[in-house]
Amino acid sequence: MNQSEFATLHGVSRKTVTKWKERGWLVFAGDDIDVDQSNALLKRYRRNGIPAVTQAPKGNKRNTVTQVVAGVTLEAGESASEVAGRILAGNVEMLDFDEARCFKENYLGLMAQLEYERKSGSLVELDTATAILFEEFRAQRDAWLNWPTRVGPILAADLGVEADRVVEALTAHVHKQIAQLGEPEANFSEREG
Repeated sequence: MNQSEFATLHGVSRKTVTKWKERGWLVFAGDDIDVDQSNALLKRYRRNGIPAVTQAPKGNKRNTVTQVVAGVTLEAGESASEVAGRILAGNVEMLDFDEARCFKENYLGLMAQLEYERKSGSLVELDTATAILFEEFRAQRDAWLNWPTRVGPILAADLGVEADRVVEALTAHVHKQIAQLGEPEANFSEREG
């Protein structure tokens, strides 16, 4: 197909086709334009792609980013940007301009949603949650370790026995209980469903 016919096919002027030629968006076979390869380049580089009538139907539809994200889990020690890189690396192919823009907008939308959830307080950083839980459990442990010295003398007075023996017995039992709580046995069969 010559340049005039190609311009007519796309509904543009011959001058526009000349600009496409200067930009390297057209593939030539001798003096004629290779329509299929040129359309593929135009679809990739033009902001609006090519008109719908000249595009070939898509037989192999890619998943959207949100569909891919639904199947992705955050691994231990992995940052959000590493996960995004993993998502993007999962199905690498050259995209045309519109697909790339859609891909980018989906990614930016997910990042905005993540930022919103973080700022609204519905999402907490794992390091922050770990630090809070650690401090909370340490306070619980310290309270239990101090409990025998507070309660032992009162209990000893009620029972009419020596306070030191009661405190010593309670301390031994509290230490045993804390040791058992520190090494829980994981039973995952109850949670499977």
